[in-house]
Amino acid sequence: MTEHHLTFDVPAVAASLDEVQDRFGAWWDSLGIDDVRLRFSFETALAEVAANIVEHTRRRDQVAGRRYAVELCATEDELVAVLTDNGMPADVDLSAVTMADADEESGRGLALAIAALDRLEHEHTGGHNIWTLACSR
Repeated sequence: MTEHHLTFDVPAVAASLDEVQDRFGAWWDSLGIDDVRLRFSFETALAEVAANIVEHTRRRDQVAGRRYAVELCATEDELVAVLTDNGMPADVDLSAVTMADADEESGRGLALAIAALDRLEHEHTGGHNIWTLACSR
């Protein structure tokens, strides 16, 4: 298998989440990987981090025109997604993330992503939040 890349840019609004999942589905189908568990893990984490970007942009940063880029890459060894947004710095400590209580309405996204992935990283560099998601194959 050679490297398979897909990069696209979407507005940081709720409607973009469907586009992210649709593009992920088409990208995944092009890979020819027959591993339902791997797809579910990677797609769940991607959806949760994208939703986190959209939600925090909506709540904390009302500047019009906020966007995020999604880069998907598959190699022989791993699947990687890099999501980069131009929003306010996300104040997040991934080592402190825990699953929300059952009666809470939110707070599960990053915990689910961490559980689904082999690696989740966040940094704020050059005015961008950069999220790196990786699953070993």
